[in-house]
Formats: sequence, structure tokens, C-alpha cells
Amino acid sequence: MGHNLETRSLMDEIRSFDRNGGFFDLGHPLLNRMADSFIKAAGIGAVQAVSREGYFTLTEDGDSTAFPATQRKHRLSELKGETNKKSVEALVKGTGKESLQWGLAAGMYSGVTYGLKEARGVHDWKNSAMAGAITGAALSLTFDDSSHEQIVHAAITGAAISTAANLLTGIF
Repeated sequence: MGHNLETRSLMDEIRSFDRNGGFFDLGHPLLNRMADSFIKAAGIGAVQAVSREGYFTLTEDGDSTAFPATQRKHRLSELKGETNKKSVEALVKGTGKESLQWGLAAGMYSGVTYGLKEARGVHDWKNSAMAGAITGAALSLTFDDSSHEQIVHAAITGAAISTAANLLTGIF
């Protein structure tokens, strides 16, 4: 792998980001980690939102056994605009919102786990559980119709998923 930019491939450039600590150098490891996690998860959220809407748009008129008609609900309900311009605007707006949610969740989780590791001096399942609970509760607050029960449910779910991921990291 040479250092000459003309001979380096795109994959060489992407690999160098991981070795050098991510896409950004914001001056502090906490900020770098949060920004890197935000960007990566926001991209995943955008791809997920667009692919889901594409799938539901394609299967809406046809026979779909994967999702019964009662469950085939667009998350971006205003996507069915009267014109193509309205549909594209709705898709961009909804995808942006979902990307932001994914990015905020990943950035917050990464920042809280880093902070807990620095404060406690160890990274274990307890840090993961606390970070997952805080992130789950905060993410549930971004939804339009969040109730007390939904916030508690999201906190418990976030704690359980992040704890399981932490415990399974050493196994796989």
C-alpha cells in the first residue's frame, strides 16, 4: 500500500480512515468516536429507509405473502403524494429524519459508553447496559407519540440489546 494518492485505491483510503481513528479529528477521542458513529449509522439508516419504502412501493400492488395487507404500512405515509415532486420531497424528509435518529442513537451510545469507561476505568456489560438504557430512552423521545410506557420499554430494550451484544462480542 503506497502513500502516493495516485496509486491508492478507494478501498485503501477507506481502510486508512479506520487505522487513523475515523473520518474526523475533532481534537478529543470522545468527539471523534461520536462523530464517526453518527456518520456511519446515519448512512445505514438512510439506506434502510429508502430500501424499505422501495420494497413496500413495489409490493403494494402485487401479491406479498411476507407482509399481510394489514401490516403493509409505509413508515413514510406521506410518500404517496399527488405528484412526483411531492413524493420525492416526502422521501427525502422521511429519510433524513430516520437517518438523524439512527445517527443520534449511535453517537449517543458511543459517547455514553466512552464516558462510562473513562469514569469507571473498565469497559464491561454494566457500561453497555447503562448506555443502552439511556440511548433507548432518548431515542423513544424522538418519536411523535411517545408515552411513559414506551420510554421505559425502549430503555429496557436498549439495555438488553447492548448488554447481549457486549457479552456475545467475546464469543463470536
